[in-house]
Amino acid sequence: MTTARRPTFARLHPDGMAPILDRNIETLRARRRGEQARAGFQERLAEAITRFAGSMLFVYIHLAIVGAWIAVNLGFVPFMPVFDESFVILATAASVEAIFLSTFVLISQNRAAIAADRRAELDLQINLLAEHEITRLVALTRAIAEKLDVEAATDPALDEAEQDIAPEKVLEQLEGAEEE
Repeated sequence: MTTARRPTFARLHPDGMAPILDRNIETLRARRRGEQARAGFQERLAEAITRFAGSMLFVYIHLAIVGAWIAVNLGFVPFMPVFDESFVILATAASVEAIFLSTFVLISQNRAAIAADRRAELDLQINLLAEHEITRLVALTRAIAEKLDVEAATDPALDEAEQDIAPEKVLEQLEGAEEE
């Protein structure tokens, strides 16, 4: 009795995406939503301020405020008294704002770096697993080719492709190259 072999996943959706890609994308989105939900108030506040400070609305507001400040203090607005002739108050306010904004940006960057490190670690683990699986597939394919007397099975390049790669040795080589 033979049974029809079915693929592990259904064929491509009409939108051209494989179901596994849909699943992976949704998994990443759910993870991102979970990370955002676990963020504390201070992290969410810093992220919101950083997002706003990086917007064009922020630029336009600052252009309006600084432009108005300069216009008033140069005497271009007749009904407003000059209150900062040397622009020291404006410079001080801009400096204090820059200190706080750079701190908020650093907080957001630190959080983003932690997430990037996690993704890099996941990527490395998946790459190591894929390399291991590919090495096993090369060995299996070569054994099948040898059994079927396929000439390509004697290709010396397959000897290297069948060898497992020790990640610690690769790291040692990379670190040695960096020191030179």
